[in-house]
Amino acid sequence: MVKSIWYYRQFICSCIKREFLSRYKGSVLGVVWSIVQPLAMIVVYTVIFSEIMRAKLVGMDNDGLAYSIYLCSGVLTWDFFTATVMACTNVFLVNGNLMKKISFPRICLPVISVGSAFLNFCISYGLFFIALLVLGRFPFDLIIFVVPILFVQIIFACSFGIGLGVLNVFFRDVGQLLGVVLQFWFWFTPIVYPSKIIPEKLLAFMNFNPMYYVVRSYQEIFVYNQVPDFVELSGVLFIGFLLGVWSLRLYRRHVGEMVDEL
Repeated sequence: MVKSIWYYRQFICSCIKREFLSRYKGSVLGVVWSIVQPLAMIVVYTVIFSEIMRAKLVGMDNDGLAYSIYLCSGVLTWDFFTATVMACTNVFLVNGNLMKKISFPRICLPVISVGSAFLNFCISYGLFFIALLVLGRFPFDLIIFVVPILFVQIIFACSFGIGLGVLNVFFRDVGQLLGVVLQFWFWFTPIVYPSKIIPEKLLAFMNFNPMYYVVRSYQEIFVYNQVPDFVELSGVLFIGFLLGVWSLRLYRRHVGEMVDEL
């Protein structure tokens, strides 16, 4: 599989570029919208929650920007997760005609979808980094720890999404149900609210939410200037590998049937 992806790397990169540019084709500003949209979100969250609502984090009452940074780091992380999962879930349906007409390793399609989502994530987080630099809140000593967290997040999201993508070919309700699940999952993850306000009885349920550890790891770096707990993240990575094994076995078993079903 890895050899196939590497052999078709130019095809993958060209598809990612074409998909990114086609998203803004026909608009006056073009790819500038990829900068304007996340920048607008960061500015709105900062102005509304820091200046207008005066929202504060528990234990950080004297820090007017803490909640905005907390919210931005969580929302941007969640957006990348949902974009990755949704893209992988729909990738075989969306590219059904391509799978029938062109002979190439089908596993390249999820890689293209993830690459496109990752490109948007890099733009959004790049603007977030610039905002942190302007505000004097950039965690220079801890920024390197973002890399392993991102690796864990991508493994988990891809493994989860590819398995759902195979199932979605045969059971179209999977894609519809996923949208509902992700809505509940978002509010079950401490992104808008801090985990410190969750009652102890409910806090135990967070142990079953892998994205809780991923989002919290980013927040620990950008908000609390702390090294994330990689022991907890290793559990998410283990779940991601298990899902990956399941997804690849499911894909290899049904890849021939998928083409006929599409």
